[in-house]
Amino acid sequence: MSSPEPILVARRASTELFLLPEMANRHGLIAGATGTGKTVTLQVLAESFSAMGVPVFMADVKGDLAGISQAGGGNPKIQARIKELKLEGFAFGGSPVTFWDVFGQNGHPVRATISEMGPLLLARLLNLNDVQAGVLNLVFRIADENGLLLLDTKDFRAMLQYVGDNASAFQTQYGNISSASIGAIQRNLLALEQQGADKFFGEPALNLDDFMQTDAQGRGVVNILAADKLMQAPKVYATLLLWMLSELFERLPEAGDLPKPKLVFFFDEAHLLFNDISPALLEKIEQVVRLVRSKGVGIYFVTQNPRDLPDNVLGQLGNRVQHALRAFTPRDQKAVQAAAETFRQNPKLETATVLTELGVGEALVSLLDEKGQPSVVERALICPPRSQVGPILPQQRQHLIQSSIVFGAYETMIDRESAYERLTQAHAAPMQTPARAPAPSGGTTGGGAQPAPAPAEEKPGFWGSIFGGGGGTASSLPPLPTRTRSVGRQPDSMATIFAKSAVRTVGSSIGREIIRGVLGSIFSGRRR
Repeated sequence: MSSPEPILVARRASTELFLLPEMANRHGLIAGATGTGKTVTLQVLAESFSAMGVPVFMADVKGDLAGISQAGGGNPKIQARIKELKLEGFAFGGSPVTFWDVFGQNGHPVRATISEMGPLLLARLLNLNDVQAGVLNLVFRIADENGLLLLDTKDFRAMLQYVGDNASAFQTQYGNISSASIGAIQRNLLALEQQGADKFFGEPALNLDDFMQTDAQGRGVVNILAADKLMQAPKVYATLLLWMLSELFERLPEAGDLPKPKLVFFFDEAHLLFNDISPALLEKIEQVVRLVRSKGVGIYFVTQNPRDLPDNVLGQLGNRVQHALRAFTPRDQKAVQAAAETFRQNPKLETATVLTELGVGEALVSLLDEKGQPSVVERALICPPRSQVGPILPQQRQHLIQSSIVFGAYETMIDRESAYERLTQAHAAPMQTPARAPAPSGGTTGGGAQPAPAPAEEKPGFWGSIFGGGGGTASSLPPLPTRTRSVGRQPDSMATIFAKSAVRTVGSSIGREIIRGVLGSIFSGRRR
């Protein structure tokens, strides 16, 4: 099997700048001010990865990336660039595309379950403070330990109400659960639902294996998330992409050094990921970015200024394409100087000055060589895309959606039994009354005194039913369906109960829902 051809990214006179496929999973950065050509650069890289058989994921935040599905041609600016760069044998062509959309309008629906999202990411979505995030973790733990699946927002709301109504019963085991914190989570959940969370949370959940597809010609499928509407809730957008990335990190096995990536993930508007982020979540993001390359995934952050990214993330981005920056204010001038200093300097270029002089489609480029070292920065023109630049017709999009290999797998939402149904059934179940002892056969049938009823067997309360103890004091809690124990059996400890439950659910669909995703598992020490 021959090695894939390097990707020609840019050219200047006789200098050609190639992205080596074996270095593509060392991550990258595409930066520049609005209107300088970042989107076209992203499109060139995406179609090139697809051509070498590498699947791609990218979010279409402006609605103009769908053109990658169609062959280009007829654009005078593209024709002029082909002539200027003397690209011999240049042929137009489209790439295989799968469209996705959280709202299910411009692509296949994208869903995740509440359990898969986990408390760490959900706390960011709900904009919770540290105290409220702690209460959220307790809600998840109580749900996990009682086998209550949190699949959609109604499950989550039912669980919040259940924990809030019975906070005093959980206090000894978990500590104080503030009703104010429960109320804040409920209010923020309502606001999140108004942004479309009720469509995102549920089943069937997205199977990220569907991102890793190639077509009959061996070309990697380009997965495009319609994000123009989603961008109205920027925190939802950023958290969704982070969840996808963390799930990929968890699911893919270690791959080592590969001749080409398994998947390339473009994170557009990357600055949104790091806005108002907690230190705990930032630490997990840095960890995922650092380690996911060993799984064969390359991440390319697309943003206006390298300063938008934390230093620990920026330092891991070996392949860089920097378009023009504007320097209208002293703050802008400092940003230009900082961006210039991140490159391996070229003695022939005054990098900081060139950054403000670059034209549209022109960039400073530094890519990793075969030894993994960044090349000296070069000023060059980005190669033109082979596919159409701009949006496609609605009819074209619908045809591609309906002819997709995953069409029909996600279109219909499933609502199986989960926390909402179990809690509702338990709450609606009538209270069982103790049976009266039968009257003695020789007793009177008239108005004489009836014999006293036999003492009723003491019913275990909520914690008794969960942990197998005797009489409980939490009889006011809504009872949950439980198994009966044999009389002589000793009650299991909480650790034993949870271990047995985990063993029963490993490999099952229920187990997949209960146990957290990678950001949750790293945080709590559990893995799926």
